[in-house]
Amino acid sequence: MARIVVIGAGLGAMATAARLAVAGHRVTVYERGETYGGSVGRFERAGFAFDTGPDLLHLPAVYRDVFVKTGKEPLESCVAMAQADPASRHFFPDGTAVSLPNASRAGVVSALEEALGSGLGERWGEFMNRARDAWDRTRRPLLEEPLRADRQALGRDPYPSVRQKRLLRRDRQAATLAEVAARELADPRLAALLESYALAYGLDPRDAPASAAVLPYLEQTFGSWYVAGGTRELARALHERCLARRVEFVFGAEVASVVEKDGRAAGVELADGTLVEAASVVAAVPPERLSALLGGRDAYGTPPSDEPGPVRADLPVRAGRVTVFLALKGGREAGAVHRSVVHPAHREFELREIFDELGLVESVGDDLSPTVFVSRPDDPALRPDDGHEAVVLTAAAPVHAAYDWSRPDLATLWADRMVSAAATAIPGLADRILWREVRTPRDTRAVTGAAGGAVPPPSLAGRSARFLAPSNSTALPGLYAAGGWAHPGGGLAHAGMSGALVAGLIVEGDGFRGSR
Repeated sequence: MARIVVIGAGLGAMATAARLAVAGHRVTVYERGETYGGSVGRFERAGFAFDTGPDLLHLPAVYRDVFVKTGKEPLESCVAMAQADPASRHFFPDGTAVSLPNASRAGVVSALEEALGSGLGERWGEFMNRARDAWDRTRRPLLEEPLRADRQALGRDPYPSVRQKRLLRRDRQAATLAEVAARELADPRLAALLESYALAYGLDPRDAPASAAVLPYLEQTFGSWYVAGGTRELARALHERCLARRVEFVFGAEVASVVEKDGRAAGVELADGTLVEAASVVAAVPPERLSALLGGRDAYGTPPSDEPGPVRADLPVRAGRVTVFLALKGGREAGAVHRSVVHPAHREFELREIFDELGLVESVGDDLSPTVFVSRPDDPALRPDDGHEAVVLTAAAPVHAAYDWSRPDLATLWADRMVSAAATAIPGLADRILWREVRTPRDTRAVTGAAGGAVPPPSLAGRSARFLAPSNSTALPGLYAAGGWAHPGGGLAHAGMSGALVAGLIVEGDGFRGSR
């Protein structure tokens, strides 16, 4: 039985800790904050409660597996879950709206055909068939296996080319998600629908590989699930499972460095100078923080870049998130849905502002609202009574150098834009607001330590492997990486899967070939 140190207490870290404890190891988690969950937190005020992280769970099988493998009580005995149906309602700038049913690809096709007409539902269905092919080709290497040493094996995009019906025309291979939208969907509303899945994960659709088509495929195939009481309840249940497996948590304990001995990780040193010996160290932290724990060295032995700052120029431009918590008077109206997406009139300026380092765009058009994701769970646990409602608005936001989130006016401006857009989905919104609270990438950075307050996207194949998260194994033997910033990337399901991969590597060694 070996002693293992885990740095961080996010969901990926706790999934790792629980699995290792069941395997017989003594696991201690050191978290610099005062609670567990990482970005999956909770904000409470005056009887209202809000999730600070994702509000819906996709691929719940990942966490079902964690609970099955770590104890007798299954996931559904620890939290109550239900499918959100419809999965989402989309509002387009031309006034069109469409509700997409949960976990029903045929139902989505029918809904799009009824709302948009002109064969657009069938066109989306054909696109989803190609997305299924991309998922089938990459599901195991991208989600269930440790990252291959030859990353370029996943550098080729698995999204299939579109067969050309006309003679002498070559099949067309889209390189980016935006190209898929323009060439294959060829309708501004379908393009907005597709690209919103990329924005939800902080990805630039103009740069993200065509294989990002798997993101809507996952939702429309496996469904969107709501955890009663909010996603924070999932974090609570996983924390309790860790405690039941005798995992020790030390909060308010910042790890200053990874201790090395005889060429391998041998423990950690805390900020107060305490030395903790360990046979293995698992770091569930952003790459910049992992490098700092190694005295500034790259954890993967990558040669230093000539580019200044912590982010290499060959990596995709990162994005963060602005979140607005709204406390509303008046109950939820009949027919309201859990999740709405309000699409902007000027998405091209949204993308430029977030990803092109232009700074604040103020002079173009009369509506510069971003794509706004509106979360309205019908959950009594989140509101004082049925005469009130707790609503969360989120939008992808820039974290590049042209934006200074320490300016209070930026937070106010973004919140105003988002509330204005959300009024499309929430009747009478302006008159219902009792108060609002705004969180920007600056707040995210304070919680997670990620450069600029960026959020980790899921790993994607294609684009010369630029969209792959770092491996779970590092260049330093005995040091492993877990959580959203390591393979297989960000998102609740992906971060949870990192726990299975890291635990497998530690328990079975380099011969581990993936989760079964």
